Amino acid sequence: MMLEMSSQHVLIVDDDRELSEMLRDYLVSDGWQVTAAYSGQSGLEQALSGDYHLVVLDIMLPEMNGLEVLRQLRSKSQIPVIMLTARGDETDRIVGLELGADDYLPKPFNPRELSARLRAIGRRTASKAHSSRIQVGGLVIDHERRESSISGCALDLTAAEFALLSVLAEHHGQVVSKDELARIALGRELQAMDRSIDTHISRLRGKFPPSADGLIEIQAVRGRGYVLTTVAG
Repeated sequence: MMLEMSSQHVLIVDDDRELSEMLRDYLVSDGWQVTAAYSGQSGLEQALSGDYHLVVLDIMLPEMNGLEVLRQLRSKSQIPVIMLTARGDETDRIVGLELGADDYLPKPFNPRELSARLRAIGRRTASKAHSSRIQVGGLVIDHERRESSISGCALDLTAAEFALLSVLAEHHGQVVSKDELARIALGRELQAMDRSIDTHISRLRGKFPPSADGLIEIQAVRGRGYVLTTVAG
C-alpha cells in the first residue's frame, strides 16, 4: 500500500542551518515529516537508522562530504537520495548519480521543486496497483515487494534504477525516449545537457548478472532512447 506523504519522514543533511530550517518549514507545511542533520557523519548514521524514507543530501559537508556519505550509504542501504549540488557543477552531479543518487537539484532551488521531486520518488517507490508483477524472459519485477531479479539472481537497485527498469520492461521491445524515461520514471522533465538517464542506465546494466548477457539487454538506440530486449534462453 502506498504511504501517505504525511507519514514519510525526510532526512535533510546540510550544514547550512538557515537553509535546512527553511526547507523543513516548507516541507512540514506540505505534509512531510522532516529531521535535519548538519554534518556528513551524523547524516550517515541517521540515514542508516531505518527511521527515514528519503534523504536530501548536500555535497559540501563538514567531517565527511556528501559523496563519501553516499558511497558509504549505498554499501548498506538503497534508501532514496536526492543530492544538492552547486549550479553548473556537472562533475559532482555525474559522480553523485554514478554512486547511486536517485536524483539531484542544483542550488539555489525552489522548495516547491524539492517537494515535487520527493513526491515523485515516493510514488515510484510505492507499489503499483496495476501490473504489480512484470515478467519478461528471465527478468521478474515485483512492485508490491519492490524486488527484481534476473534468472533468479536478485538485483539490488536504487529507486531510480528500479523505476527505469520497470518502464523499460513494461515497454519491452519498444524504444523509450530519454524524455519519456525522465518523465515517467523520474517524475520530471529532462533538462538540456542532462545525462542522468544515461548514468542511471549505465549503473543498471552493471548490476545485471553475467548470466544475463545476451538474454536480457538494455540497448541504446542512437538519437532515440533505450530499449529492453530479450532472447529466449
